[in-house]
Amino acid sequence: MKPVIALVGRPNVGKSTLFNRLTGSREALVADEPGLTRDRKYGVGKVGDKPYLVVDTGGLTGEQEGLEGLVAEQSLLAIREADVVLFLVDGRDGLTPADQTIATQLRRYGKTLFLVVNKTEGLNTAVISAEFYRLGLGAAYAIASAHGQGVQQLMEAVLAALPEPPEDDEDDAARGIKIAVVGRPNVGKSTLVNRMLGEERVLAFDQPGTTRDSIYIPFERKQRQYTLIDTAGVRRRGKVTEVIEKFSVIKTMQAVEDAHVAILVLDAQQGIADQDTSLLGFVLETGRALVIAVNKWDGLPLDQRSRIKQELERKFPFLNFAKIHFISALRGTRVNDLFSSVDKAYASASKHLSTPQLTRILEDAIADHQPPLVHGRRIKLRYAHQGGHNPPLIIIHGNQTESVPGAYRRYLENTFRDALKLEGTPVRIEFKGGENPFKDRKNVLTPRQVEKRKRLMRHNKK
Repeated sequence: MKPVIALVGRPNVGKSTLFNRLTGSREALVADEPGLTRDRKYGVGKVGDKPYLVVDTGGLTGEQEGLEGLVAEQSLLAIREADVVLFLVDGRDGLTPADQTIATQLRRYGKTLFLVVNKTEGLNTAVISAEFYRLGLGAAYAIASAHGQGVQQLMEAVLAALPEPPEDDEDDAARGIKIAVVGRPNVGKSTLVNRMLGEERVLAFDQPGTTRDSIYIPFERKQRQYTLIDTAGVRRRGKVTEVIEKFSVIKTMQAVEDAHVAILVLDAQQGIADQDTSLLGFVLETGRALVIAVNKWDGLPLDQRSRIKQELERKFPFLNFAKIHFISALRGTRVNDLFSSVDKAYASASKHLSTPQLTRILEDAIADHQPPLVHGRRIKLRYAHQGGHNPPLIIIHGNQTESVPGAYRRYLENTFRDALKLEGTPVRIEFKGGENPFKDRKNVLTPRQVEKRKRLMRHNKK
């Protein structure tokens, strides 16, 4: 396992900025507003041949009730997980009573601890750092995380204190199936993530919007690697007024694009809203494999359950490829069934398809239902091959392909999905016109000709 470095400190001391610097990314939300990071956020970094895992935490304020208490609990969980703790303080604010309280708490854990004085650009670092020696945490490392000043020297000291990484250690966060859990605010996404993980890993609080960022959590289940992505709830655009919440929506969209499979969480008690449809449209637009989880199902009266199912059929008639699960994330009812659907959706989305197989399905589809006439001429579709994965992209070559109507495209998409037994993933069709690309190549047969020759040979043998 990679060693874990936890970043802790008061709100707005620059933890997320340092997180982005250490991971070489822009994954953590950064803005001039305290309290942006509420959950633990994980990232992978590497200096030389030494990889590590960085945990960005919510700011510790000393408050122990409500949401602030949950944030503090998450930060303390990160400290327990960590091999090294970087305690950040603000060089411009100077030493505060809250810093002293946090330092007292950190000493109790007995972790390898580094005191990091941030935001020291343009200041006399020796003078600024001297004040923090009163915390009794040893040498202070003066940095400016926004500009990268002093970060290299800090990391050299940190890495020297870390255990040697195992040989051939792979990037765990990049392995396995990435699952984005998406939905409107307060539909139970974080509760579902915690249930799937089997631990309280992200905040689950009865208040909309408690997850503002997208949290990547790698884990293993039945010898298979996964990465769960808990995303911020997406509201209707007219209601997204705060700049920070707009950032969160962007993070959710990026998480969907980065995932292999999206689990769309719906609230059975609230019914299906327009925003559910909009979010579903975005998932389909990205082409991600899809599983639908209708949450808060336990305890619903039979008439309300029937109404929800009818609403699903009416509003999502095009989702015949996606598996729908009726679950209770809070009680764990049927949550484990989601993994089977995720595995099948991922396998379908990444399936390799041969050209002869696709061409044969195309020929059978044309035999059952001919393309329409355009200006008195029949559209001719000759052969098909695979052009990409996640979602499966099928490229069909022929004449007048620019005139293929949408209805016939959808017919082909459904035909390919059924024939290939693809579950949980959309199928995309791309048409290419022009001359036969094989006509000027002597002694080279098209895939369709190869298949016909094979059929003829089998017939002659009989």
